[in-house]
Order: sequence, then C-alpha cells, then structure tokens
Amino acid sequence: MSLVIGILTFVLIITSLFLVLVVLMQRAKTDGGMGSAMGGGSMESTFGAETGNVLSGATIKAAIVFFIVSFTLYLAHIYQVKHHDAGDNKLPAITAPASLAPAPVPATSAPSAGPVSTASPANSGPQPATPPPVESKKP
Repeated sequence: MSLVIGILTFVLIITSLFLVLVVLMQRAKTDGGMGSAMGGGSMESTFGAETGNVLSGATIKAAIVFFIVSFTLYLAHIYQVKHHDAGDNKLPAITAPASLAPAPVPATSAPSAGPVSTASPANSGPQPATPPPVESKKP
C-alpha cells in the first residue's frame, strides 16, 4: 500500500507544478501581468487565437486531476491507518515451558513485629496460630 501512496504522491506533486505553471501562463483580462512574463505571448503563436481556451481547459483538467488524486491519497492514508494494526503491530506469542516443581520459598522473610523464631529451616513450616490469653474479670 505504501508503494501506491508513493506513486500517487509523485503524481500529485507533478500535477501541482503543472497547475501552477498553467495558471501563471494565462493572460490576465488586462493583457499584462505574469502571463506575458511567463510566455503568454508565445502561447498565442503556438495555439493560435484559442490560447485562452486551451489554457483554461488545461487548468480545469489539471484541477480535476489534482482533486481526484488528493482525495484518493486521503482514502489511502485512512485505509493504511485502519489496517496497520491488524497484522504489523502484534507482539509474537511466546509460550513458557511448563515447570514441573514449584519454586522454592526463600527461608528468610521480611522482619515482623512479633518474636523472632530460631527454628531450623527444615522445620520452618506453617505454625499454628496460638490465641492470646484471655483475662477474666471478677465482679
């Protein structure tokens, strides 16, 4: 798709330059200005008395090509943006190997507010919780 966009952009640039030159070559209503400086007088000898009609027709056709190519480029850019995420932007799926044994739990843990146990690592399993002593009040 980017090749088509590149070709259409080149065609748009060439059409734009042609359109600018054709507009500058036209004679003004007062028979002066840039039209005579850009060769408007020699155009009359080339195309005859119909010079104004030929240049006006070329201007109209170049403007039509300019707008068609511009709109096509607009649609091509929209198409490219919408379909760019479909296949180019996906991350590859990587499957992790299945682990056979659970990961070992580290023997040291974060310090706690309670008393420090000096039990050996072999006996460091979950300890049963002991409830705090209950004080009874006599009336």
